[in-house]
Amino acid sequence: MTLKSFDIVIVGSGPAGGHCARILAKSGRQVLLAEQNDTFDKNDFSSAATPLGTLSQFDLPDPVIGSYWHKLTIETSKVSQTWESPKSLGVVLNFAKFRAFLASEVQGNGSEVWLGCRYIKHSQVNGETIVEFKQLSDGQIIQVSAKVLVDATGFARAIMYEKENDKPDFLSGTGIEYLIEVEPEIYNKYANDLIFFLGDKWMPKGYSWIFPMEQNRLKVGAGRIFLDPKSVKNLEPLKKYIYLLIDEYLKSKSYKIIDKHGSTLKYSQGLKDIYCQDNIIAIGDTVSTVNFLGGEGIRHGMDGAEIAGKYIQKYLDGKISDFRGYETEMHRKFDKKWHISERLAVRKYIDDVDDVLTDKTIDYLKYMKTEDVMDILFEYKFEKISRGLGGYLIRKIQGFIQKFGG
Repeated sequence: MTLKSFDIVIVGSGPAGGHCARILAKSGRQVLLAEQNDTFDKNDFSSAATPLGTLSQFDLPDPVIGSYWHKLTIETSKVSQTWESPKSLGVVLNFAKFRAFLASEVQGNGSEVWLGCRYIKHSQVNGETIVEFKQLSDGQIIQVSAKVLVDATGFARAIMYEKENDKPDFLSGTGIEYLIEVEPEIYNKYANDLIFFLGDKWMPKGYSWIFPMEQNRLKVGAGRIFLDPKSVKNLEPLKKYIYLLIDEYLKSKSYKIIDKHGSTLKYSQGLKDIYCQDNIIAIGDTVSTVNFLGGEGIRHGMDGAEIAGKYIQKYLDGKISDFRGYETEMHRKFDKKWHISERLAVRKYIDDVDDVLTDKTIDYLKYMKTEDVMDILFEYKFEKISRGLGGYLIRKIQGFIQKFGG
């Protein structure tokens, strides 16, 4: 039997998989983008907040935008601080529309997107990589051949690791998010504000959030970080903190739940994932491109997909014989900032730094400019934290004078 052949088969149509397929399809390669869900409305979990520059960096159109935001708020158990700008600072993407757009770009450039196809296995036969899928609608087994196979299956890492025991040590996270419709007066109050919640009151060993979406709709979510699942076994369920935000913070009396979704995150400690093997390459959350401190992954997964696409092109053109250069470039791009973020995340979420230090940290940051706070939170320029020291010390000195100066 003659199998359908592709230059590249990409398994998983998240931001990394979809963008990688988009790039390669635009270059004229024959790509198959395979997704196990039969619609992009399923597996819709992503808070999907991102800086404004993401739109131009990845050429994303207006229809994938859920909302714009020009304020950033951090709430702790005792401190509330908002930074804002007269111009938009970022957007919240409509994740389903965003993924569907990437898939449409793949198809529009002559390649294929298969929905409802679950990856089963791959094998090497007569110098070809045979990839096997199960069509979920009728159970039919479909085989295709590929010159390059891309693992974009996220935390499942379904292709790169044959056995669970082969996987590296992970920092893990789990999160849930409700999309709710609220009263217009409540929506208008928070329509332009990206709000994060820290501290034991709002979300012990993690953080929670409220992000604006389309008219009268808000995303309300909570996430928890852990090393050992047993360590969170006796903690309150995440949904408790969702309802806490709705009832106590938003004070919505007649909200409507539009959707509930959730997901798991597995981040390799020290970035010890396998990036490539023979003609197989891994991208996105499969190689821990999500930033573990803030949970942002879309931009970084797409950044990594562009690096992968460059090396896949070279491989198919016969200019390189393996993907070791890809792994080297990925480590060069991510290692330094991700290692710092990892240490901070472990200290805050797992070692459970108390609320006093969390409150002091946000109190310290309140004297920083909005652009500097954005750089710290979204560009991980932690060296800018020292810039807030001046205002913090001035306030402390003024307080001392008022207290003891008569």
